[in-house]
Amino acid sequence: MAQRHHDLTDSTAGRAAPPVTGEVLAGYLRGQATEFLRALRLHRETGGGQNGSGGTADAVDATRALRRSARRISGSLHTFRPLLDPGWSEEIRPELAWVSGTLALEHACASRLERLLLALQRLSGATVIPPQALTPGTGTATATTAVPVAGSRRTAPPRAASTAPDRGNLTVGAAKAGALLDRQLTLARTRAHSTALQALGSSRFHAVADKVAVLASEVPLTPHAATADPRPLAAAAEERLADAVAALPLLTAGHPYNAEALIHGLSPDPAPHPQDAPWHQVRLLLRLHRYALEVLHGDDGPPDVRLLSAGQALDRHRDASEAAAAAAHAARTPRIAPATAYALGVLHADQRHEVEAARYAFQRSWQKQTVGTTTS
Repeated sequence: MAQRHHDLTDSTAGRAAPPVTGEVLAGYLRGQATEFLRALRLHRETGGGQNGSGGTADAVDATRALRRSARRISGSLHTFRPLLDPGWSEEIRPELAWVSGTLALEHACASRLERLLLALQRLSGATVIPPQALTPGTGTATATTAVPVAGSRRTAPPRAASTAPDRGNLTVGAAKAGALLDRQLTLARTRAHSTALQALGSSRFHAVADKVAVLASEVPLTPHAATADPRPLAAAAEERLADAVAALPLLTAGHPYNAEALIHGLSPDPAPHPQDAPWHQVRLLLRLHRYALEVLHGDDGPPDVRLLSAGQALDRHRDASEAAAAAAHAARTPRIAPATAYALGVLHADQRHEVEAARYAFQRSWQKQTVGTTTS
């Protein structure tokens, strides 16, 4: 694994001939700070979804751009912190993470609801999407035609009733389960929207925006950054990623259906699924690795398709695990009908299988990546 790692570092470092001083980091941070300020201005011009419906498409795009820039600035400050003024860096980095996380909550609730309603519809063969359910980031109703979940491994129509003796019971409970999920997640989305609006109007956010405005013109590099090579720090981020991947149970993930993952799925303990945390950590480390490559190479050259594929698999993993947790939470609602609880249990199991499918996809993608970089 160590040999593969160094090969990967050498191959990525050889894509271009970037500057080998801290100025490359300063240029990247200035660019991301400018993008942040541009998105903030657009967000204010479009009203930022003050009506509570998520706003126009421009407002949604502005929010997404704010999150994107905040993540990249915060991630780069983490990876390249030896090149930056430590007091300034440690002060602004958690604040940018707070901005990104707060703005992500509303989109996450909307996407989770859409994912679960579409899965219920696919599993039951019935229309379960309430008219008021919204597509993430829009003010239009979600389509009620039966389509598979994005990224799902299952694209075939539901099996015939003769092969699913509980289909009738699932269909009965699916509509009520969908309505329950819609109530819970729409409420969560509304609260997240209000939280985001309050955050963007707070003195805390204005302080962050002021610091980013200064960053757009002046990056507080350390005195030695002018002659320091940032590539070893990017390589260290890659090493941390490889170590985290090496600790994953990829042998288990080599099977598309890992029934062991369901052992804790129906536990009364509402804590997060014990198997998921290491995979979420790998997703964050992969993102930091990608941002480090952006610092070194900018937009030059084609994107690394293998890294993108691995990242998409981990995004699917995160989405499915959180959707499964939402289904389990809904199933704990007091005094729900047995048919509703049954539908939610089937939905939970379905999303946990989606988690395993995403792990399997990541394992195959990562295997291709390490083999490809070793033989290149």
